[in-house]
Formats: sequence, C-alpha cells, structure tokens
Amino acid sequence: MAGNLPLKIKGVNELLQLRGLPATKHPLISVINIAELKEPRRQPDTAFTTDFYFIGMGRFAQSCVKMKYGQQEYDFDKGVMNFIAPGRVFGFNTGLTEDISPSGWLLLLHPDFLWSHPLAWRIKQYEFFDYSVNEALYLSDNEEQTISGLFGNIEREYSTNIDKFSQGIIISLIESLLGYSERFYQRQFITRKITHHGIVSQLEALLEKAFFPEALEKNGIPTVKDISGQLNISPNYLSGLLKTLTGNSTQQHIQEKIIEKAKEKLIRTDLSVNEIAFELGFEYPQSFSKLFKTKTNISPLEFRKSGRF
Repeated sequence: MAGNLPLKIKGVNELLQLRGLPATKHPLISVINIAELKEPRRQPDTAFTTDFYFIGMGRFAQSCVKMKYGQQEYDFDKGVMNFIAPGRVFGFNTGLTEDISPSGWLLLLHPDFLWSHPLAWRIKQYEFFDYSVNEALYLSDNEEQTISGLFGNIEREYSTNIDKFSQGIIISLIESLLGYSERFYQRQFITRKITHHGIVSQLEALLEKAFFPEALEKNGIPTVKDISGQLNISPNYLSGLLKTLTGNSTQQHIQEKIIEKAKEKLIRTDLSVNEIAFELGFEYPQSFSKLFKTKTNISPLEFRKSGRF
C-alpha cells in the first residue's frame, strides 16, 4: 500500500469479505472460528485499522503466526487473548510456508451494536483495550474452556433467528466475556508475581532516580507515561498490575514518592514550603500544599511543627 498506510476497514462484513469469509448474519457483530481464517498470500503483512472492537483468543503453532499491534509483534504459541479498540493499528504476519493449525475465536463488535445499552459506555472503561500486544492475557486450560464457551454461545445466539431478545442476550454474554477477562488478568498479575515484583522493584528504582535534584530540574515531576515508557509497559497495564500487587496505581506511587521526599526536606532542612515545592518540581506551591494535605491530612507547616516523620 502507498506509504505503508494501514488498510481502513469500516464494517464487519468488509473485513469478512477481505478474508474470504461468508457475510455475518448480523451486520454489527461476528464471531470467527480462527481455524477457518486464512491469511491471503498476496498480502502476508497487511496492517489494519477498524471501526469496531476486536477480541481474540487464539492458539497457534509457535513462530508461524505473529500478531502485530502498533510496532510490536507477538508469537501466539499458547492460549492467549488480546483486545483491540476501534482505531488501533494491527495485523498478522503469517509464515505461509509452514504447516500451521491455528485454533480459537475472534469477536468483531461494532460499537453501534451496543447503542443505548450501558455497555456502550462501560466497554471503554476496560483498561485491557489499551494494553500492548506483549501484555496479552495468558489463559489456563480451564480459563480457555470458559472463554471458548462464551465465544461459542455468542456465535450460536446471533446465528439463530434474530428476535427481540437476541441483542440483550448477546450483550449479556459479551459482558460475561469481559468480566471473566478482567478476573483472569487480575489472576495473571498475581500468578506471574516473580516477573511482576521485579517490575515493582524497577519502578521504585526509577522513581528514586527521577527525584534526584538534577533530574527534577531537567525533567520535572515524572509522569505515568514517563515511567511506563522506561519500563516498556503500557500505562494502563502498569497501573493495573500495581493496583493488584500494592493497592496503589502508578500515579499514587509517584505521589507517595513526592510526599516521602517532602517529609525529608520539611524535617531535615530549613527550606520554606515554597522552596521545597519548587525543588520537587511543582510550578505552583499551592498545588504541592494541596497534595501534601490530601495525602497526610495536615499541611506541610503543621507536619514540620509536629517534628515527626
């Protein structure tokens, strides 16, 4: 394609037609059996962007199929899930010369299908739609069976005669799919704790370094985007991980570090509150004082007078 621009796909049936699959019985939703999904030989490395949600659960032969999301690739050799929101760039790069036996499901869901239902708003609150491809959800065998069953039930429901109950039942199944996915992500944060606790240690080291006077003077107060970028993790994934392991989001960790450094300066130096605020990277001392009182229930001056750490 000219300029390597992603192929824009507006409707569910447009994607099905592109992949040589029959049209869906409902124009706004489709469930695809991955075993039937063939990668077109003429475009083995096509990037896509769509107007609909893309939820996939797949198991592929190792190194034969790679999913591309943004600028990253991910090998699917286990039961994993990925969630892609409308407007995101993704694609598949398939090793067509190898004998592969992919399995799994793809759910294509246009936002209009959820129109007037509360899920139309709630689906945007699921943070895993903003996770990177390398932050896929790994499923246990039992979890894979649960998710596979939900995909199958959605397919059967919209494939039968559509009636006044169909949309409500399908949306209920989609809500269950998203709810289980959220539960399984929380499980993953815990069961992969060796790797994830290593990330927490790296975070603490980065924050300590970020609050050196020279770093604050050069870069200001670190942001969630700054920290997650240095850890090579998407902001939402990092915050979700930290909430599960520590109870605090990334932003709260940054704020706790600010309070820790502020307390040290209030007790161990004669700097004024304004000077401390500026040293900690605040443009306005009032913002510092407000944050300090929110976190400690007393003002910086009251803390200094108390003499306690």
